[in-house]
Amino acid sequence: MKLKLIYLLLLIVLFLVLYVLRNQIIGLFFSSEEKQTIESIVEKYNPKVKASLQNNFAKNNIDSTDFEMGILAFKKEQILELYIRKNETDNWKMLKKYPFTAFSGKIGPKLKNGDKQIPEGIYQMEYLNPNSKYHLSIKVNYPNTFDEEKAKLDGRTDLGGDIMIHGKSVTIGCIPVGDKNIEEIFILATKTKNKHFPIIIAPQDFRTNKTFPEIEAISWEKDLYENIAKELTNFE
Repeated sequence: MKLKLIYLLLLIVLFLVLYVLRNQIIGLFFSSEEKQTIESIVEKYNPKVKASLQNNFAKNNIDSTDFEMGILAFKKEQILELYIRKNETDNWKMLKKYPFTAFSGKIGPKLKNGDKQIPEGIYQMEYLNPNSKYHLSIKVNYPNTFDEEKAKLDGRTDLGGDIMIHGKSVTIGCIPVGDKNIEEIFILATKTKNKHFPIIIAPQDFRTNKTFPEIEAISWEKDLYENIAKELTNFE
């Protein structure tokens, strides 16, 4: 009788161990959370975003269903500015400003993987991630051709990547703007006519401060900042 009881207890323990291991393996390879799609994000947040930004669109006399967008981000000011226009022949108009909710690195471009630098340059939106660990995210196409050319000149090979504009309040080289703000930017990114819209990341706003920073680690900062300053004139 005692032997049967011991066998029964061992079977129960074995069952519990296997059950725990099964759940751990499933959790390792599969997320327990339901995967979002861009469409499901739009369905979830569009009504709130539409109501929040309707006055901003009205003040600029632009239809919220028929526009192009562009983003400027300034590291010194820690501000992201979102611009809209009807089409490429019109002038850009500022829709809204969003403060960074965290910052990493210092003034100067991103040079290598792990340097925690926010890139500086003229970029584009690459894709939207509705399942980001940081609520929602927008991929910046770093490194671009300019970055790769200068890396080749310097003899650098591992430039890093995965630069995002995202929610939350943490960063190691990306641009966080908080959850509510990334919901607005993300929804607009799904609606804009220019899907790979410009994202210009500058060390500072050269429209108000025309002095270029000197970066000790490189010799080509003047080329970079002249390109950025020229591009910013389109948003004055």
